[in-house]
Amino acid sequence: MLETSMGLRPGPHSDSADTHRIFCMSFPASALSVRTALRAALARFMRLMEPDEAGTLELILAEVLNNIVEHSYADSGVGTITLSMVRDSQGLSCSVSDDGVPLPMTCLTKTEDNSARPSPESLPEGGFGWFLIRDLATDLGYSRDQDRNLLAFRLPLAPTLDRNAG
Repeated sequence: MLETSMGLRPGPHSDSADTHRIFCMSFPASALSVRTALRAALARFMRLMEPDEAGTLELILAEVLNNIVEHSYADSGVGTITLSMVRDSQGLSCSVSDDGVPLPMTCLTKTEDNSARPSPESLPEGGFGWFLIRDLATDLGYSRDQDRNLLAFRLPLAPTLDRNAG
C-alpha cells in the first residue's frame, strides 16, 4: 500500500473500474490530515453529486473528523482515522473508525423537540456540530468494539449524476 508524505493511504482497490464510487483512506489524527482527506473525498465524489450535496457532505465529514481529532485523540496527533464511503443509487454510505476514546452517547441523542433548531449558545461545547450531523445525515449509528469506534451514516443523494458522461 502506498503512503504519501501526509501519511495518507489510498484503499487497496484504488485502480478498479468503480473507483469513482468507492473511497477508503486512513490518515493520521491531525487537523492538516483531516483537511487533506476532506479534499480527496470530495474530489472523488464531486461529479456524482449536486453542489449543495457536496457542501452537505463536506460539512458532515468536517464535523465528524474534526471531533475525532479534538475529542477522541485530544489534539495529540497520535492515532489513525479511517474514512470509507460508497456511492450507490440511494446515496452515499459513510463509515469512520478510530481507536481513540469512546464517543459519548449523548452526541447521538436527539433533543425532545426535533423540529426546532437550538441556538448554538444553548448547547454544550460541540453540541451544535452534532445537531447538524444528526439533522443532515440518516441512519446514524455508532458502535465500539475492541477499543475501536465505528460511526456510520448515510447521506441521501439525488440519482447518480455523472457530469463527464455524455
